[in-house]
Amino acid sequence: MLKDFKYAFLFLGKFLTVYFVTNVLYGFYINSYENTPDPITYRVTEQTSYVQNLFGTESSIQVNDGKKSILMRENETGVINVFEGCNGINVMIVFVAFMIAFWGPIKRMIWFVPLGLLVIHLFNLLRIMLLYHAAQFNTHYFYYIHKYFFTAALYLVVIGLWIIWIRWGVRQTQKVEP
Repeated sequence: MLKDFKYAFLFLGKFLTVYFVTNVLYGFYINSYENTPDPITYRVTEQTSYVQNLFGTESSIQVNDGKKSILMRENETGVINVFEGCNGINVMIVFVAFMIAFWGPIKRMIWFVPLGLLVIHLFNLLRIMLLYHAAQFNTHYFYYIHKYFFTAALYLVVIGLWIIWIRWGVRQTQKVEP
């Protein structure tokens, strides 16, 4: 009976190993910045502010002294705090863990993984921009929008990438009988 689930267990083993190891390494990275935001979170916040300014929404950023967050503000008014969990790295770890566990043709993976990470990053920038606006105009719903709607949306993007990979990246190279 265990033989029937060999590939499922192998997939889960690889996925959990990659996920656990990369999360531990990422945790060490984050903890190395005691009372300041890490450079990745800073860059993501900086990029979000830059894109917003391109589209006509005035925003700037300011590192919160003694805290691990960055304040995005309009003029001198704080709008949202961006923390480490907002930088998208944890979602990228889940994506990469799946890709390594599922595997596939290396030539396709070499370009699909970076493309997938770019898609996740761009969607995350859009998510932070929309959260900025939600904090300005829908403060009563901000918690729910942040906690549930945008979390689900970001993971749906990842699931969509996985489906594309399974259908196009792997299945196209294998002859599957119906």
